[in-house]
This record gives sequence, structure tokens and C-alpha cells, in this order.
Amino acid sequence: MGPVLAGVLQLLALTAALALAYKPLGTYMAKVYSSDKHLRVEKWIYKGIGADPDTGMRWPAYLRGILAFSVVGVLFLYALQRLQGVLPGSLGFAAVDPDQAFNTAVSFVTNTNWQSYSGEQAMGHVVQTAGLAVQNFVSAAVGIAVAVALVRGFALPHSQLRSSGGTPIRTGELGNFWADLVRGVVRVLVPLAAVAAVVLVACGAIQNFSGIHEVGQFMGGTQQWNGGAVASQEAIKELGTNGGGYFNANSSHPFENPTSFTNLFEIFLILLIPFSITRTFGLMVGSVKQGYAILATMATIWLGFVALMMWTEFAHHGPAFQAAGGAYEGKEVRFGVGASSIFAVSTTLTSTGAVDSFHSSFTGLGGGITLLGMMLGEIAPGGVGSGLYGMLIMAIIAVFIAGLMVGRTPEYLGKKIGSREIKLAACYILITPTLVLVFTAFTMALPTPANSMTNSGAHGFSEILYACTSGANNNGSAFAGLNADTQWFNTTIGLAMLLGRFLPMVFVLALAGSLAEQKPVPATAGTLRTDKPLYTGLLVGTIIIITGLTYFPALALGPLAEGLA
Repeated sequence: MGPVLAGVLQLLALTAALALAYKPLGTYMAKVYSSDKHLRVEKWIYKGIGADPDTGMRWPAYLRGILAFSVVGVLFLYALQRLQGVLPGSLGFAAVDPDQAFNTAVSFVTNTNWQSYSGEQAMGHVVQTAGLAVQNFVSAAVGIAVAVALVRGFALPHSQLRSSGGTPIRTGELGNFWADLVRGVVRVLVPLAAVAAVVLVACGAIQNFSGIHEVGQFMGGTQQWNGGAVASQEAIKELGTNGGGYFNANSSHPFENPTSFTNLFEIFLILLIPFSITRTFGLMVGSVKQGYAILATMATIWLGFVALMMWTEFAHHGPAFQAAGGAYEGKEVRFGVGASSIFAVSTTLTSTGAVDSFHSSFTGLGGGITLLGMMLGEIAPGGVGSGLYGMLIMAIIAVFIAGLMVGRTPEYLGKKIGSREIKLAACYILITPTLVLVFTAFTMALPTPANSMTNSGAHGFSEILYACTSGANNNGSAFAGLNADTQWFNTTIGLAMLLGRFLPMVFVLALAGSLAEQKPVPATAGTLRTDKPLYTGLLVGTIIIITGLTYFPALALGPLAEGLA
């Protein structure tokens, strides 16, 4: 079997698995966030944190809950790293330096999981399990909660939606953040991650709390390895679109990703919730077809990017590529070019950031595809929750553009898109490009940060652009070749992650609150049908054009210049 055919067959198998899981998981999540009952364990949690899950929240209160919870998470994780030297199970590792501890705490709380350290050489068992792994669950649940709040904004008040506590949601309210957070963890993420971890252990991923072992190398000498609760963290790392690896080699490490089957399984986990939540959206707004329209948009972009990446990496660029059957540099021979291409596209079109190959070693255009995937806003299908609310923002922009073309006040899902709504949507789509381009410009302008680049020229610029894009978009993957463990990068990327996570949430929740206060308008003959293929095409075009106009100059200086040279 040729490598191209193997890649295509894996893509077909992955697509089939996602299709089978789409309806049951999407339906289940819709029931989770509309249920009128609390589980006993959830009641214990509410009592422990002093929250009333039946109290409805308007968008400012919902936002305050998110910010308060996230601040506590950053402080706790920072303290845990700074105290590592005196904690049990530290494996002899010292306390993490202040700038790196800040960067890592922000990274995991914002669902970015950017790592400027080698996990197996810096973090002990307590920090990995009680700190990083916990944030993998709760940061993902926060993203889903924000998406659900926006969906409620569209659905209310004409629907009979109830909050997670069963109380009817009043006009202007978005549910209860604490109930949404707890349910996302207890009912969605923990059960799925537990099953995924068992599968990974059965396939060879390690799960233990062993210390550091010294082993002999094939070519002589010795090497040190430490164990850890790898399979359980790997499961939620992919399922929650987190991405932080237990080991520096991330998902190319055999302890994290032992076989070609586990590689495909991990890609499945990355895409599972972001694709399935479109059905949740359709059910909650009372139109499954609307969910299918968003799904079709996401799938079109994802499949298009995968096809383009495979073409780029399999293309015969010279005798060496032709002899190898593709661009194998930086890729695991266990997985091959096809599977590595699917993984690279999936991890950058979501906010995952896990890697099973090194993106810096891709062809010039291949590296540009990974960059463009993040620059789209990671909405195809995007991170858990963040992909859906990002896509819905773009859906509003597309409706607005269509309204301008026909001279009609734009509407989406029965809600008028007025000046307030479009201003909030515009702020959302402008904030991340601003962060990316400003931080990239400052980094390139100053003399010291550029010393961290391994390469010069267009490829070196791509390293910096990729790092800033990864941080501001809460992706977390690295281009490789950049020494990011400096005070400049730990601080600036930390700030980019904070602002890139929470400023967009402010605009999303404000938009949700504005929509929730509106009375629905009936559809007429002039209403744009947003559940039809024509609208899906408009939405895809809107996404590509907006991103292209924003980032084309930067891409032209980096991956395009390298790829066309």
C-alpha cells in the first residue's frame, strides 16, 4: 500500500468514526445543558464552592464567574510550580522559575498549553496531575460553557430553555456559569476521558507514578526516563483540545502515542467534541438544520486543509522527496506523511496544539497551512466550545454582509443583527489579529528576542510569527527551532494568551446578553435561509477572505516567501 493511499484510507476511517459519534454525543450534550436535575456529586461540589446552581445570571455575572475562577486557577497553578521543590513526588526537580511559572500557569488556565519547558525534565508528578491535568478539564469546560451561553442567547426567549439547574431562563439571562462548568466536567469530559485513557493504556501508553530510570542506549551510553500518569493526561489533552504533552516530544513520544492506531484515535479525540457540539447547538436553538449548516462549514474547511496539506507534503519537490515518497523530515515513521498531515491540520484548526511531528520541518507551504489554520480563528472545527462560538461570530458577520448586498436588516436565528451586535462581533474578530501582529512586530524590532531564532530569513520570521499566533489564538503548538524559554517570550506570550482568551469572551458574552434580550422576529420571504448550502458557501468565503486580508502581508514575509523560493 502506497503512503498516499494509506493517508486517504486513514482520513476516510476518521471521518466515518466522527460521523458515527456525531448524533449520540451531540444529543447527549444538549440534554446535559438543559437538564432539570443535579447529580449527587454535583450537589457536593456546589456546596463546597458555595454556589447556587439554580440562580440565573446575566452576562456580566456570567463573565465575573469565569474571570474569578480563572484568576484562582492561575494563582494556584503558579504557587504549585513555585513550591515544587518541597512537594512530594517532585522527582527531585526544583521550583520552576517565576517567569516560566507565570507562563505555564496562564497557558494551562487559558486552554492554550504552550510549553517553554521539557515536561520530563521540569515537572514532577504533583504538578502534572494536581495542577496541569486538572486545568485540562476545567479550562475546556469553561470554553464549552461560554459556547452554551451564546447559544442560549440565540435561543431565548422564544424557546422553553431551562438553566442547568432546571429553572426557566428569564429574558436576558444566560444560565448559571457554575452549573455549566461542573456539568461539563462531571457529565461530559470525565466520562469520555476515562474511556479514552483505558483505550490508550490498552494500546501501550504508560500510566504510573514511577521515578526516574536510567536505561542503556542502542549506540552505547545511558539515558534517563521518568514515568507518569501519561495516558490519563493524554486523553484529556486531546479530548479537551488542550495540547500540553507529558514529554517534550509531545504526541510523537511512544509513551504518549505508541502506535499508528493510537495516533488516529488521538486525532479522533481532538475533533470529537468540536464537531459534535454543532448538533448540540442545532437542538438548543430548535433547528437541527442550523447545526448541520455550521457542521458543513467546519467540515469543508477541515477537509480542504487536509487535502492541501497532503498534496504539499507528498508532492515531489526534488530527488530526495521523490525517493522517500514525501517530505519525511521531522515526521515519525510510525505514522507517515499522511497521518502526520491530518494531525497537523487538526491540531491547528482546533486550539489543541498537540503535535506528532515538527511543523518547522514541513515544507514551506505546509508550515504556512498550519499557521493559516490558527489564523482562521481555530473554528474548523475549533476548540471545545471556542470553535463553536467563534464560528457563530463569523456567521453573524456573513449574515451582515448578505444584508448589505440586498439592503435588508440582517437577521440570524430570528434575532436582528443591529449596530450593537455587529460592533461586538467586529471587536471579536479584530482582537486576536491585533495581538498576533503587534507582538510579532515588537519581537522582530527588538534585538534580543531575535537571538532565540535558530533560523534566519523567511523561516526564522515564521518561527516568531508562529509563536505569537499560537499564543494569542490559545493553540499552544510550537513551530520548533525557537528558544522560547526566555523572560521576553515567557512574559509576552503569557500576556498574549491571557488577552487572547478572555477579551474575546467579553465580546461573546456581551453579544449573548444582547441577543437574549431581543424578542424574536418571524421569518419572511426576504429572510436569508441560513440552513442552506448557499449560506454555507457564503460563510466559508467570509472566513477565508477576512483572514486573508488580515494576515496576507505577514504570511507573504514568512511561509509564502519560503515556499515559493
